[in-house]
Amino acid sequence: MLSTVSAASSKEQLSIPEVKISRSIRSATDSSGLQLTLYQYQSCPFCCKVRAYLDYHGFSYDVIEVNSVTQAEIRWSKYRKVPILVCRDQDNRTLVQLNDSSLIVSLLSSYLLNRSESVTKLQSYYPAIETKNSRGKTVFEFPNKYFMMHGETGSVTDDRKEERHWRQWTDGVLVHALSPNIYRTPAESLQAFHHFSDAGDWQNTFGTPKRLFIIYVGAAAMYFVGRILKKRHNLKDDVRESLYDACREWSVAVHNAGGKFLGGDRPNLADLAVYGVLSSIDGCNAFEDVKQHTDIARWFFAVKKCVAANAGQPMASSDRLALPAV
Repeated sequence: MLSTVSAASSKEQLSIPEVKISRSIRSATDSSGLQLTLYQYQSCPFCCKVRAYLDYHGFSYDVIEVNSVTQAEIRWSKYRKVPILVCRDQDNRTLVQLNDSSLIVSLLSSYLLNRSESVTKLQSYYPAIETKNSRGKTVFEFPNKYFMMHGETGSVTDDRKEERHWRQWTDGVLVHALSPNIYRTPAESLQAFHHFSDAGDWQNTFGTPKRLFIIYVGAAAMYFVGRILKKRHNLKDDVRESLYDACREWSVAVHNAGGKFLGGDRPNLADLAVYGVLSSIDGCNAFEDVKQHTDIARWFFAVKKCVAANAGQPMASSDRLALPAV
């Protein structure tokens, strides 16, 4: 049975407990008026995608690192996947829970296009469809998550259609090649988790016993998960080749676009999505191999520089889209 549910809730309805903030990102260029808290795994490709977007556009936000084994920090939420972005709207009272990385990016982009629309109102344009999968587990789908929303009319440009195509490709193709590669062998799985521990500052966030538990239990579990995902997503026997193929496909798309990025002179949402997902494995053996066997490195580090510099600017009115027909 399908049902449509809203992800917007007040703090009282959500009953969000006080949780230690892992770190705070503050940007002098943030004029959004929003207070954002990101619940994440440091190494999750979808979380990395959201952070790339937030950093590129110069948002200030707090980060709460979620224990990937116990998920204690998000037990308050019916939606149990990360990233979750909790946003205090412009009235400084209403809390809105935003789920799904692509929805978060689209909604915040809609907000930057038209700040007269509140986040609460924009969130209503992204209803969640709740259903049960074949194993009886509750899953949520967000049909509009690749669209930007606002009240003006206009045409959807070919550039926007291409951007949306590659954002969907990132979630539907590229991301599935990551886990089987970084967890390809027990040694690579352990190396990846040690890297994630360092990148996420797990020592200070969780302490030594929990950190070691996450590293060794997580590495062992994900080695077997990686093998399952390899079969599920029909990757090649040498999973590295599937990852190389995806990166080469993207590189060809950027080259054919004729600019430094798919978006031209500056990264668009597709550039940020691909970069964010790949940044999740930057530092792992798999990404070192990608840099050696494909030509994606120049593009990757160009986007990385833009993200680090908070290079995103408010979108011009000419970039605005019409509300999509769904």
